[in-house]
Amino acid sequence: MIFIELLKAIFLGIVEGITEWLPISSTGHMILVEEFIQLDASAEFKEMFFVVIQLGAILAVVLLFFHKLNPFSPKKTSNEKKETMSIWYKVIIGVLPAAVLGFLFDDWLNDHLYNYITVAITLIIYGILFIVIENRNKGHKGTIQTFNELTYKTAFLIGIFQVLALIPGTSRSGATILGAILLGSSRYIAAEYSFFLSIPIMFGASALKLIKFGFDFTGMEVAILLTGMIVAFVVSVFAIKFLLGYIKNNDFKAFGWYRIILGVLVIGYFLFFN
Repeated sequence: MIFIELLKAIFLGIVEGITEWLPISSTGHMILVEEFIQLDASAEFKEMFFVVIQLGAILAVVLLFFHKLNPFSPKKTSNEKKETMSIWYKVIIGVLPAAVLGFLFDDWLNDHLYNYITVAITLIIYGILFIVIENRNKGHKGTIQTFNELTYKTAFLIGIFQVLALIPGTSRSGATILGAILLGSSRYIAAEYSFFLSIPIMFGASALKLIKFGFDFTGMEVAILLTGMIVAFVVSVFAIKFLLGYIKNNDFKAFGWYRIILGVLVIGYFLFFN
């Protein structure tokens, strides 16, 4: 039995590791996957698992960008350390809107929006937005090419867009990337800033879920959670590298079409087969 549950955790970790960073909604995919792969655990554990598993994915960002985000690196000059601290200040400012609203409305969102209808609608809507915005910006590289050019005002406005990701199916990376592009950012800076915003947001969300769940885990629950996190971490390393390489020569329209097709399939499945 434990072997089967660990296999489920491995599969869920793979899904999380891929979808957390690509703008296709990790939460939406996890809600959909749960329709077919049910962990043999309490509802409370599963609710916590689907959030805390993201810690593994976040640690991949910490690993890959450790030097860039480390203001205390002895290899950096005094000016470079100041620039690193500036990145963190902009991350904190960008995190505030979603952190405050997420804390206030976490239970309401879980009770009312975590369902296939919400996921399908948001998948389709933001898929269309990706295509429309990319068509509008065709040939435009963006005026913000470095983090030095990203102002605190723009960082906060991108954070406002991140609030949209509280709705399942939106995609946290998708919302922040779309917002950043609309505000003049290059795709590369938009993606990196989205990664950096995820660090405090997901650490905070995971801490909140763990506190609500409590720390009275069974041995099997610990094994399932750790397995999912480790797999999500490993897969995330490859997913992040893939995305950063992909957007150097491509736009986000492919992800838009994927979202639309998946959203239509979700609606069709639940209407005719469930």
